[in-house]
Amino acid sequence: MKVAEERIVVAGPAGAIDVIMERPDAPRGIALIAHPHPMGGGANTNKVAYTLARTFVALGYAAFRPNFRGVGGTAGVHDEGRGETEDLLAVLQDAKCRCGEIPVALAGFSFGAYCQTRVAKRLVEAGHPAQRLVLVGTAAGFVEGTRSYDTEAVPHDTIVIHGSDDETVPLANVFDWARPLDLPVVVVPGADHFFHRRLHLIRDIVTRAWRH
Repeated sequence: MKVAEERIVVAGPAGAIDVIMERPDAPRGIALIAHPHPMGGGANTNKVAYTLARTFVALGYAAFRPNFRGVGGTAGVHDEGRGETEDLLAVLQDAKCRCGEIPVALAGFSFGAYCQTRVAKRLVEAGHPAQRLVLVGTAAGFVEGTRSYDTEAVPHDTIVIHGSDDETVPLANVFDWARPLDLPVVVVPGADHFFHRRLHLIRDIVTRAWRH
């Protein structure tokens, strides 16, 4: 499905939020996609975030990819996931105004995946849970150079994808987080944190899971 990228600006709690929107006609859902850590150069143009957006558009969803605080045209400064959670919720509210009250999928990569576990918790508390989550290279536990992530619990049908050779977030960290939740983890052999040369596998895993 060919859908044009459109840059929009959403009003957020700290000011403008710079968003890439891909909205097909009559979308079946909204996919909110969160990029990796800004301090590591993360932005909404990141290849994993782009792959997730294109995957959801092919599944008939409208994809929204905001830049986090201090990235691109987004106002504010990095807030370790707190303000970023508020911004994601603001973008989701705007997306619902544009697309209607349709199912919401949350997808994130690395720091963005951590933030989406927080968004998911807030949506459950509000009585409007997400349809499903896709978390890739999830920041969990101690991550060198950033901090220790206390990643939230997520539903059992969450799609968790991680590379066996991830040197940024060790696979053991994700297992430690997933084990008490009885949460399966899809491990991609040989994949590093950024899934170099294996982005197509993310697309395939999500597409297969969504069609079942």
